[in-house]
Amino acid sequence: MESDEERFFILIACVGVYIVLYHQLLLHNIQRYRGRGRGRRRWWIRPVNRQREQQGFYHNLISETLLADHEEFFANLRMWPEQFEFLHNIVCPLLERQTTVMREPLPSKLRLGMTLMFLAQGGTVQSLHNKFRVGKSTVHQIIKKTCNTIWKKLQPIYLPQLTRNDFERIAAQFFDLWQLPNCVGAIYGRHMRIKAPSMSGSEFYNYKRFFSVVLLAAVDAHYKFTWVDIGQYGSISDGGVWSNSDFGQALDHGELDLPLDKPLPGTDIPFSHFFVGDEAFPLKKYLMRPFPGRMHQVLPDEQRIFNYRLARARRVSENAFGILTMRWQVLNSPLVCSVEKAEDIIKALVCLHNMLMDNEDNGYVNPVQLELELQDGNIQAGAWRTAQVTENYFQRLGRVRANRAASIVNGMREHLAKYLVSDIGTAQAIWQFERAFRGTRLNLPQ
Repeated sequence: MESDEERFFILIACVGVYIVLYHQLLLHNIQRYRGRGRGRRRWWIRPVNRQREQQGFYHNLISETLLADHEEFFANLRMWPEQFEFLHNIVCPLLERQTTVMREPLPSKLRLGMTLMFLAQGGTVQSLHNKFRVGKSTVHQIIKKTCNTIWKKLQPIYLPQLTRNDFERIAAQFFDLWQLPNCVGAIYGRHMRIKAPSMSGSEFYNYKRFFSVVLLAAVDAHYKFTWVDIGQYGSISDGGVWSNSDFGQALDHGELDLPLDKPLPGTDIPFSHFFVGDEAFPLKKYLMRPFPGRMHQVLPDEQRIFNYRLARARRVSENAFGILTMRWQVLNSPLVCSVEKAEDIIKALVCLHNMLMDNEDNGYVNPVQLELELQDGNIQAGAWRTAQVTENYFQRLGRVRANRAASIVNGMREHLAKYLVSDIGTAQAIWQFERAFRGTRLNLPQ
């Protein structure tokens, strides 16, 4: 007969053996779980992805609409089939992969189509994985690589560095379309919402209490981007944003190839070429901003006309941002990715926007999306403003620098304001008094 003490020791030994075996099994499962994707793989191709050609989104819906339903293709990818083929021919050399004995690579058209659908429709990596029957890690890689390729191939074509002749052409367009002489572009800036980057502290946390990187851009008279600066920390003061940008520094140091001073139409006094911006930007020789309105103080008529004419030209930049956010739904929510990938996405979107804007009759721009001036001087809000999509992703900059300008620059603005209300300036926009004042003259003649 075993004594109680012996039975107790046997029980303790059994429990010890059980704990050791359980611990070893637990370690084995942990190592097996952590080892997924490294070393031995459970599957070379996940079973659900083996039906890619039979049930995947590209080999069915996209390929079918590419051939038979062009309107549905445009709704999914924001471009027509011929534009897709044109873009594919440009980026194809950098997207194709070599066929090996192990497996056949994903087609370059699938890579491009998946990326365009992500940019056009938004969504998650999981949803793209389910639709296209492609591994989730592969989806991440494809989007980053394809966006980077779009930028590399399209930037030299659709967003090149401007020359003096380019600026002269843009100035002529601004005068023809928006009746503002010597204007070579409209500048605009926004905070872009992003997911908080890991280990970044407060570098990207701005004073508006969300994480962001900054997008600065210049736009021509036809809503096309001519320069972009992407990726400055959201925590940088708005004053530092402009001074830290390559564009702002090039303008400050006179390194940009702007046209030589040219007399305003009908005059013989040379006047600088300039960009236009809102009240957030500093007044410079090369950058005109509105006259500031003060509480309980009525601006003189010439300053009100100046602000009206400036707003007409400046509105192209707001519309360009509005078109971008309406057409590419990925911008309707914060980007959940690394900062580098977010920059690649925005760069690709800017290039795609300019490429599609080259053909104004392709349906890319819907007139309803634009913020336009009506005959009575009121402003028809663009669909991008009424839908408030920009507020979800973009937040406009505050002041980017102190607005105390030197007397010579203030004198230039006063000179331009007087010119715009002169007989010559009024003849360029004969409706300006009616629309700017909207039937109300606050400054009655003495």
